[in-house]
Amino acid sequence: MTAAVAMIIAVIFAAGCGGPAGGHAAAAAPQRPGTTPPATRTPSASPRPSAPGSSPTVIPVPPPPGNLPQTRTFPTADSRVFRAEMTDLWAAVVTGHARLAAQAFFPLASYEQVKAIANPAADWQGRLFAEFRLDVGAANHLVGGGARLLRVIVPSAQAAWIDPGVCYNSVGYWHVAGARLVYQRHGHVRSIGIASLISWRGRWYVVHFGAVLRPGPGGIVDAPAAGPGVPGPPGGC
Repeated sequence: MTAAVAMIIAVIFAAGCGGPAGGHAAAAAPQRPGTTPPATRTPSASPRPSAPGSSPTVIPVPPPPGNLPQTRTFPTADSRVFRAEMTDLWAAVVTGHARLAAQAFFPLASYEQVKAIANPAADWQGRLFAEFRLDVGAANHLVGGGARLLRVIVPSAQAAWIDPGVCYNSVGYWHVAGARLVYQRHGHVRSIGIASLISWRGRWYVVHFGAVLRPGPGGIVDAPAAGPGVPGPPGGC
């Protein structure tokens, strides 16, 4: 494992939604009065990056409170827990091992509460996390060795609270589409997207990494770009 994980994660807050049929290509979910996110705060920096050529960093993430009920708490992307999640996600990208980011992925116990479908556990295992594995593999193939994470951009102004009953959900949550992982490789700054983050009890989790609506089998990299790219667009659930 030759790629390095930088722990400088400058974050712009965000929130949003996710589900089996939602995503970048879906129309924006309706918002009720009082469901707009808090005002955007100043981005903050995390601890110094790891040295180029070092092994990918994995930071222990507190177990998700998946068995507890949902809350309307708006997730912060300026927390030690979120920075740990994104550090672990990057470790998964540069190694190709999705299991390293398991604690950054939306918890199974929470998914069982959220989805108003038959056998949500089977859907989580056979579709949701299986697609995450494929997308991590595709991102690993694209990013290559020697890459280090510079920052994560989360577009908080585009966040939306998704009401129960939307996108086959029985419980509401915050959702944001199109966060950006900004990295450097061989002196060039590039970026890839996170298709969908959703909340559980005030914490962000990856629910769709490469895509929400998928054209076929195989892994997908969300909106790779030279430079930091453009976060969003808003919408989906």
